[in-house]
Amino acid sequence: MAQMNVSIPDALKSWAETRVAEGRYSSTSDYVRDLIRRDQERADAVAELQAAVDAGRASGRSDKTIADIIAEGRKRHGLNG
Repeated sequence: MAQMNVSIPDALKSWAETRVAEGRYSSTSDYVRDLIRRDQERADAVAELQAAVDAGRASGRSDKTIADIIAEGRKRHGLNG
């Protein structure tokens, strides 16, 4: 495993140590690793969403009404009414 040394203000150090003291993390390193993992997951989710938006924009306009789209969605998911 690679090692990284990071300088942070005392207030952030205290915050991280408090999280460890609460028992959710075994060490400040564990806490920082979790933060980085969550940030990576969030970035991946944003990229996936952006790709879906780009694909939607590239697909052009539809002649369907909102009511048509809702009805198709209900039918696809087996919902009546």
